[in-house]
Order: sequence, then structure tokens, then C-alpha cells
Amino acid sequence: MHPNPIYHDADIAKNIAFARERGFGVLATNGDFGPLISHVPFLLNEAGDIADLHLVRSNPIARVLSEPIKVKLAVVGGDTYISPDWYGIDDQVPTWNYVAVHLTGVLELRPADELLDLLDRQSAAYEGRLLPKKPWTTDKMQDETMQKMMRMIVPCRMTVTGVDGTWKLSQNKTDAVRLGAADGVAAHGFGAETEIIAKMMRDVVGG
Repeated sequence: MHPNPIYHDADIAKNIAFARERGFGVLATNGDFGPLISHVPFLLNEAGDIADLHLVRSNPIARVLSEPIKVKLAVVGGDTYISPDWYGIDDQVPTWNYVAVHLTGVLELRPADELLDLLDRQSAAYEGRLLPKKPWTTDKMQDETMQKMMRMIVPCRMTVTGVDGTWKLSQNKTDAVRLGAADGVAAHGFGAETEIIAKMMRDVVGG
């Protein structure tokens, strides 16, 4: 998280909604020889205090889940380089704008008999975004194949104890300067989802 509090102006509800909508993040915990990191899809409940996910059984994080462990789940949105020339004022330096939400909490293994329900809930949530396509369901799998696949993964649950978000959108600039940078991003920006970042920069209130 960026240390400047000006970039932490989103309330907890906005941060939770962002993380839930993205549904994909970087799960990290401490290991014996450095951080253990995995990229995972997840389901975040309405309250934002429970994230359900599954891990491949051979995943290094799954291997240390003999007991609950402290974890962080980083959920990243768009990002873009900001050229100082786009500000239209002197004595500026390059920077990078981005949106990221970190969920802090405790991860635990769940009973194996919860796995199928988790997979059904995950696929329903993701397939539901593909309408009017008829959703894929686990019922389309042959039972033997499904059971074989399920033996390779484990259900997990993260109890979320902290939520923090960085929405770095040039809030430290005046409206005119920030909007000039947003125009630069829209026309020439590179990174991920630059058009979305440009819109977010334009939507910032005050400056």
C-alpha cells in the first residue's frame, strides 16, 4: 500500500466491492525461505469478511495449511504510467497510477465435503457474467472425471480481518492538472485497463 494517506480515500465498502468484483488476486504468506505466493480466484461474501477459494493440493501454501496461517490477498486493478509532460506544469516527475486492495486475514483448510459446493458457487458466479450463454455446471462432468479432478485440489477459507485500498489517481494534483494527465493516459497511456484508470482520474472529486 502506498504510504500517502491521500490515496486511501476509498471507504471500506468501496474497497470490498472492488475486491469482490475482481474476484482474482495474489495470495501471500510467510515461508521458511521467503514469501509463498499464489494467484487465485476467490469468492468474497457480501460483508467482505469471508473469502472462499481452492488451491491445488501441491501448492506450497496448501502444504503449510496443517493449521490456520496469516495471509494477505492483494487484488489489483488497472495501472498506467504517468508522463510529467501531461500535467502541463513545470518541475514534475514520472509516476505510476493504479488501484489495489489488500485483504489481510487468516487462511484455513475446509473439510473435503465442502469442495463441490465451493466449485459450484465459483462456477455459478463466473459463468453468470457470460449471459446469455447457458452456464457451465459441474453436472456436465462425468462423475469419475470430476472426482479425479477434485482429488487434486483443496477447499480453503480466508477470514478477513483487515481491508486497505490504494486508489492512486493523481488526487495530489489540482483538477486541471489531473484532468490533463487523464487525457494523456486516455490517448497514449500504457499498462492495464488504461481507459478505466483515465475515467477514474476524471471522476476524482476535488484535487
